[in-house]
Amino acid sequence: MPEYSNLLAFALVSLGMVATPGPNMMYLISRSICQGKRAGLISLSGVALGFVFYMLCAALGITTLLLAIPYAYDALRFGGAAYLLYLAWQALKPGGSSPFQVRELAPDSARKLFMMGFLTNLLNPKIAVMYLALLPQFLSKAGGDVLSQSLLLGFTQILISVSVNALIVLSAGAMAALLAKRPVWGVVQRWIMGTVLGGLAVRMLLEKPR
Repeated sequence: MPEYSNLLAFALVSLGMVATPGPNMMYLISRSICQGKRAGLISLSGVALGFVFYMLCAALGITTLLLAIPYAYDALRFGGAAYLLYLAWQALKPGGSSPFQVRELAPDSARKLFMMGFLTNLLNPKIAVMYLALLPQFLSKAGGDVLSQSLLLGFTQILISVSVNALIVLSAGAMAALLAKRPVWGVVQRWIMGTVLGGLAVRMLLEKPR
């Protein structure tokens, strides 16, 4: 089992990542507003399956990688920090937009909604980096079996991401209306997330090699 401090830190990273606009959030919000909450939740179930797929592949791959290649951990750590800094800049840069600026989407069947949610997540670079570059830095020798630690961290990320996205789906219409009337809240959200992700990136860079 991962050390408690690592599990908590990874949970915060997961929260920061899911709260940062990306393909999953954009799709779920647009689908929920254009076709309703039920369509958004069906799409989210496809997204959740994508998380499980990434988690299983990454857990097995990370186990092999970290045991077989010297300095693999540091390479992943620096790559993850660089990506967090990129996400922080995307949130903080002048002219950044809110994910609640909706794209128009035509109504789809339940099957297509599920598959589109699944494919949107599989093609989401943020999730790939989450598992391949960020998750490894929260593994420790003291935590025991690497595979077990990876799976527990992965399930933590899935629980947080699905819970937050479900709240977003259920409140997408109200949040879009609020931000349309008070755009300053969108700016505040971007600055908070950008600051959190930037701080996590610095933490990763300053962490001592294992």
